[in-house]
Amino acid sequence: MKKPVGAKPYIYPAPVMVVGTYDAQGKPDIAPFSWGGICCSDPPCVAVSLRKATYTYHNAMLKKAFTVSIPSLDLIKQTDYTGIVSGRDTDKFSRTKLTPVKSPHVDAPYPAEFPVVIECVVTHTIELGSHTQFIGKVVNTLIEDSLLDKNGYVDIKKLRPFVFMPDSYAYYSVGDFIGQAFSIGEKLT
Repeated sequence: MKKPVGAKPYIYPAPVMVVGTYDAQGKPDIAPFSWGGICCSDPPCVAVSLRKATYTYHNAMLKKAFTVSIPSLDLIKQTDYTGIVSGRDTDKFSRTKLTPVKSPHVDAPYPAEFPVVIECVVTHTIELGSHTQFIGKVVNTLIEDSLLDKNGYVDIKKLRPFVFMPDSYAYYSVGDFIGQAFSIGEKLT
């Protein structure tokens, strides 16, 4: 039996990503988020939903650009910290000892230490209520060579991403390989 818990937007688990933006003075900032993901394949786009009260929201509105970085598990402390303080009054790069890098294709920074970076230009903003969804057209993706397998795909065990459980505010590591998508179910055809 399922228990009703009310209207909750929780997808279990949610990805942990970090948005990079510049403010009006060109100061780099980063903030973690989990309200987002892939939203279109052609053209390639990602969506990030940000609250108006955040520094990141204002920076993304101003610059019409952002980066999305995927942190690895060894960067969990730095990632979590960037969600505890505001970039309005804290230099998160300095405090976490992460290295800000100017994106080669968009007006946004990213942490050099993060293994996957997606460079985006804002194409749409959608007011949803407490959050505004930013649709970012992907103009380039940067991936550490050491993460790529012989086919050029990211080896998730080397990437070591982690996920967020939105109801309990808990992080979890990603598990083991269980099978190939779009083939496991073929036994039912």
